[in-house]
Amino acid sequence: MTTATDDLQRLFTCSSMGSFAYHAYAVRARHERRFNIARLFEALSAARAARADVAFRKSGAVNTTLQNVERALAGIEPEATVAGRITGTSEMSRTLLGRASTAMREDRDLRAAELGDLYVCSRCGDLREGAISTACPVCDAVPESHRAFRAIEAMGTLGPHSVMSFLEHTEGGLRKLCEGLTDEQLRARVVPEQPSLKELIGHLVDIDAVFRERAWLILETEKPQLPQAHPPRLDSAAVYRTHRIEEILTAYHDSRRQTLLLMRGLTSAAWHRTGSHEIYGEITLLHQGNWMVSHEKSHLVDLAQLRHDILTADGGTCIDGALTDVVVTGENEGV
Repeated sequence: MTTATDDLQRLFTCSSMGSFAYHAYAVRARHERRFNIARLFEALSAARAARADVAFRKSGAVNTTLQNVERALAGIEPEATVAGRITGTSEMSRTLLGRASTAMREDRDLRAAELGDLYVCSRCGDLREGAISTACPVCDAVPESHRAFRAIEAMGTLGPHSVMSFLEHTEGGLRKLCEGLTDEQLRARVVPEQPSLKELIGHLVDIDAVFRERAWLILETEKPQLPQAHPPRLDSAAVYRTHRIEEILTAYHDSRRQTLLLMRGLTSAAWHRTGSHEIYGEITLLHQGNWMVSHEKSHLVDLAQLRHDILTADGGTCIDGALTDVVVTGENEGV
């Protein structure tokens, strides 16, 4: 016969595992540029984490900080055996995941009309879609205690200053990442199906032009319908393997210079002008700035890893990384 404590331990274990699974899925979805599906996974992860927290506290596992430190040092050894589902545990989660499944079968992200803003009750983990104005139907927690996963924030919450600082410093980081590498190394595909350094940087050139076009439309027209075509994909950047690296870096410099000239000195009102996007719905220029930072940051990390792998191949010595000045950290988010 199981006891109430056993049930709580089992719920804690299942919910914790589910939370981590959803988190890992969200990381992968972001890497694949499926930002709305990533937002869904992040909300589901938060919901499972809240339920794990409830179960853990109800089991009497949280005491004074002194006792918690001592128990942490001793090591927690859960006795409950995991049984039951760790994901897709509610009707709401299965409904939302069903929409994501349909989108992925069509090789796309969820559209704005297919996934509203999501809210997770921080007290019990109940998940709701759409604007909320009432207390949690499960535990009666007020709306203010809910954690929001809004489409408008799916890209990040950097302010204009941080967005511009990142965009201004990326070129320097790219040049550092190319220093000391031969043309053969720059065009090498360490893994056959993955792009080379030249291709990744060429892709950033293409994407900068996409961002600048969208920014111009938002700034110069009233609530424009932004281009629905997907941004240039990485596989289309294969042509850059035959280009000299200085040609690619010069192309990046020229494109980014035009982008910065368009963006510098904008007022707060300009940053909050809006356009309509098929995937994200009504978005601001600031949203698109965060999208651009998120995209470039992801590829800068890819570039740093690729450089490391090239320099350490066959027992080589790695030159220490060059991302210090270009990777945005939590210290300047939201400035």
